[in-house]
Amino acid sequence: MSMNSIPEKEIVAIILYTSLFFMVTAIALVIFFYFSRKKIIQKELEKKDLVLQYQKEQLHAIIVTQEEERKRIAQDLHDDISSKLNIVSLNSHLLTAPNLTEKETFEITENIINLTTKALENSRKIAHNLLPPVFEKFGLNAAVEELCEEFESSKAVKVYYKNEIDFDDKDIDRHLHVFRILQELMNNSMRHGKANEIWIAFRNDNQIKTCNYEDNGVGFDMEELENQKGLGLKNIDSRVSFLDGTIQINSQSGNGIAVMFTF
Repeated sequence: MSMNSIPEKEIVAIILYTSLFFMVTAIALVIFFYFSRKKIIQKELEKKDLVLQYQKEQLHAIIVTQEEERKRIAQDLHDDISSKLNIVSLNSHLLTAPNLTEKETFEITENIINLTTKALENSRKIAHNLLPPVFEKFGLNAAVEELCEEFESSKAVKVYYKNEIDFDDKDIDRHLHVFRILQELMNNSMRHGKANEIWIAFRNDNQIKTCNYEDNGVGFDMEELENQKGLGLKNIDSRVSFLDGTIQINSQSGNGIAVMFTF
């Protein structure tokens, strides 16, 4: 049957219906892509909100940590330095008193020397806690070795340390964060975990610098960790994020803790 035999009205109707079908399809596609795009944008906004919230939490953890550290330093300076210097000052004034016997002068002088020596020792200790001199001079590996020795000197814990990374001195600013993370973990192991053995290992896994940390302490429930992250762990998270690394923490009550972070 040729086109000439089809009535003109039917041809017009076919064209109209075909056009209507394409119009409806086009409108449906536009609506579909509009809502899909709207959903994608909404997801992106939610993702950005989560990132901003995480950044706020990190910033809060850093600020609170800084304030806690400042309080601790202020307390140390007041208790260990200022109080001793005050007594030194009082003893110095005593030396100006008339009619002092030779024995009294010797005792006062001896007291001043002892107090000054203790104040100097404490000021070095405070400075060392802020930044160990060995860290700036010899780098991360030497600083961690010294840190392990300091913890072992208490006779309360044995630390096993192994390093397979040749640390670049140019990255010392980044290494300081790694050092602080280990300090926090070791303090937690001693203070809260009651551990008497700690294992620390640095290694390269597929060109990614990795630190494995374990202890044999009391451990904790992982759900409790997620629900009640302490300031120390938030601070660790912030430092790992700054290093563009990742962190995994595994623990069970009574079975110690295992931490793996990359940097």
